[in-house]
Amino acid sequence: MTGYYSSDRARSEYLLFHYGSDEDLSADDLIAKTALHFPVRCVTECLDPKLPPHARALDLGCAVGRSSFELARHCEKVVGVDSSKIFIEAARTIQKQGFLEYPIIEEGSKIGLRLAQRPEGISQERIEFVYQDALGFCRSSALFDVVLVANLICRLENPKALLAVLSAIVSSGGQLILTSPYSWLEDYTPRANWLDGLQSLKDILGIHFELQRTFDMPFLIREHLRKYQCVIAQASIWKKK
Repeated sequence: MTGYYSSDRARSEYLLFHYGSDEDLSADDLIAKTALHFPVRCVTECLDPKLPPHARALDLGCAVGRSSFELARHCEKVVGVDSSKIFIEAARTIQKQGFLEYPIIEEGSKIGLRLAQRPEGISQERIEFVYQDALGFCRSSALFDVVLVANLICRLENPKALLAVLSAIVSSGGQLILTSPYSWLEDYTPRANWLDGLQSLKDILGIHFELQRTFDMPFLIREHLRKYQCVIAQASIWKKK
């Protein structure tokens, strides 16, 4: 992957997005606290903790890895996959070293330093981070009891192709967690491949999955001290028939 997701700027913004403190992630009380810690909430708000023994989880588009760590609280084995080499290297460093220092923009050329720390109470041996594109990984993958696809489909060249193979890697009765703001851009997805939000998900996934629930999940990505991206993703929770 080239462009933004392979840049140092993206690495810093996503490390802050995944591991940042409340103070760094919001401007005082102007921004609702409910929009913070999105990668953690993808697990705490979306996962059904009733899992089979020795459950396996897949975090597709894991970025710098926070959701993968959270899944490891519930699953014996977690695989985090991303097509950004710089993201996967950061996730592996946090996994092995326990922390990673990174710069953030405060204002103009003023730079601050922050520390991304591996969450406590998690067995790092349960997690494997893989540098590969999502579709290629799924086409050669084993079964998983949980598959999380967070804010990925609108950054793929062919999102329909990925959605079509998910049924082959989710075990019977397994969970599929999808989130997306449906922010379609031709920089990533040709216009002919854009989907029609939840309706397209139902059309593609409905053959093999039952839709359990949907809800909105706001989140923030900080660019600097006084500028944030405020986004509302839609979460859809599916169960394999």
